[in-house]
Amino acid sequence: MELVTVFRSLEPEQAELVRSRLEAEGFNATIANENSNLTLSYGKGGGSLVQVPEDEAEEAKAVVESKE
Repeated sequence: MELVTVFRSLEPEQAELVRSRLEAEGFNATIANENSNLTLSYGKGGGSLVQVPEDEAEEAKAVVESKE
């Protein structure tokens, strides 16, 4: 099952908050690259990536956007 990034942040706490919100809504959310914030810039693919399975991505993105 392929994972899709639905949120990216240079602040690990913010990514964790989004992940927990998605889990509370019933999504299977995970965080990738949690420790990359210290070495990579946002524009080059850095930051913590909140990811969900591909079949949940569209709905999860809508949830994330409604919370911003």
